[in-house]
Amino acid sequence: MNPDTRQELMGVSTATLCTALFKRGLHHQFIQDVRPLNPGLPNMVGPAYTLRYMPAREDLNPLSVFQDRAHPQRKAVEECPAGAVLVIDSRKDARAASAGGILLSRLMKRGVAGVVTDGGFRDSPEIARLAMPAYHQRPSAPTNLTLHMAIAIDEPIGCGDAPVFPGDVVVGDAEGVVVIPAHLADEVADEAVEMTVFEDFVLAKVLEGRSILGLYPPTDERSRIDFAAWRLANGR
Repeated sequence: MNPDTRQELMGVSTATLCTALFKRGLHHQFIQDVRPLNPGLPNMVGPAYTLRYMPAREDLNPLSVFQDRAHPQRKAVEECPAGAVLVIDSRKDARAASAGGILLSRLMKRGVAGVVTDGGFRDSPEIARLAMPAYHQRPSAPTNLTLHMAIAIDEPIGCGDAPVFPGDVVVGDAEGVVVIPAHLADEVADEAVEMTVFEDFVLAKVLEGRSILGLYPPTDERSRIDFAAWRLANGR
């Protein structure tokens, strides 16, 4: 992805991005019910690389499937590109783990930007200590094989009710994860940066005791004049 866009998205919130996407008629790009294991890490930003699970069929999903080097979960871990975000469709079912600490550690060492699942991770205390963002619904100790069958990589999926296409830009912060269609990423990032500057101005004025009426949105001319002056004074 565009390195300038990546840098811009490192400094904006998923809330602001959701508003920018809403303006473009996109209402369902926020992945529902996922949370960061370590909310203190910087933003997670990268193009989506996907892994899809389906309901497990027991005769096709014994522990021995992991001996196959072509197993989709194993391939995803070894083939997810550096700088990408691995997005896992676990059918919103956290009763069995989508992956665990060893696989996520391998992804981190390979330079992956982060991982998100609409299911759960096992070894979540260890994952929370990694220097790579990870998002899930809740901790889950049972192996994924008890419920999930890895079926495909790098194809369109649903994750937490959000549509995710390979190459879409995934952004995570302390609140959650949003998916930006690839063709909109540059313009949405630019707009989100501008929105963030204005909202920082608004917050500063609100904390000074100013009313939001005429300020947010800036329907009063005074607000627009004050914003221009604040921006100049703060080098924004």
